[in-house]
Amino acid sequence: MKRSQPPADASPDFFSTQVSQARRFYLNLNPSPKARLAVVCGGVEHCAADYAIRRRTFPFYSVEFVAQGTGRLKLGQAEHGLQPGSVFSYGPGIAHEISTDPQPALIKYFIDFSGLESVGILSASGLNPGKIASVFPPGEIATLFDELIRSGLRATPGAGAICVRLLEALILKIADARAPMPGRETQAFATYQHCREHIQRHFLQLRSVAQVAEACHLDNTYLCRLFQRYDQQSPYRMLVRLKMNHAAERLQQPGMMVKQVAEEAGFANQFHFSRVFKSVFGVPPRMMAKMR
Repeated sequence: MKRSQPPADASPDFFSTQVSQARRFYLNLNPSPKARLAVVCGGVEHCAADYAIRRRTFPFYSVEFVAQGTGRLKLGQAEHGLQPGSVFSYGPGIAHEISTDPQPALIKYFIDFSGLESVGILSASGLNPGKIASVFPPGEIATLFDELIRSGLRATPGAGAICVRLLEALILKIADARAPMPGRETQAFATYQHCREHIQRHFLQLRSVAQVAEACHLDNTYLCRLFQRYDQQSPYRMLVRLKMNHAAERLQQPGMMVKQVAEEAGFANQFHFSRVFKSVFGVPPRMMAKMR
């Protein structure tokens, strides 16, 4: 039987009623089986104390994200605890059970979608249907979900295409922000976070990765191994990118000299600074200065 588009004041029958409040949208509950990717519906739910979902299967692929509260999840035969930052997926043929703890009850986002590329984009993010992960920081994921909801509720002619692009950005962001599940490598990840935050706070004063390692009481090899495990760039690449972003902003200010900006970024040699700047942005710093 085909799923028809519900009237404006109705909700699909797979939406739970065990919620204290919810903000939901739906675009097309009968998407074309030939579509590359199609957002069906989505939203955010504040779960009631008795919230419990038990399904043998689901007609679409779905990604859910826990913003607040705690609860339990069962995907197939595997059981997991839910907490802020938990993100999981399911879809056709995947049994799942979701329940909340009474206090604090779950507040969770969800997006349902279909299309020929659905499994591919989930797999590329490491969130294959039936898998759970954790993301850090959670707030950035919530921001993308909020924009998805706003775009879906507008119901403009371009809402479907906009939501597809936002869904793709959301999946990429999840892949970029994945963190170890609680209880697995948490100490190593905490050390990585500490090192990353130190670089972000002190990048203008730092001149080398060795200084980062020394300040964080690590050796260079272990620091680089942490970034290899949890990041998509080396600590040196992150340090250089932060310095060059700062330099690009400073060069936009009237009267700012390349030599002065190089010194601020911690480069004693202006020519070395220019080479690094060009390797990052593709243009020399003097050209960036002229763009203002």
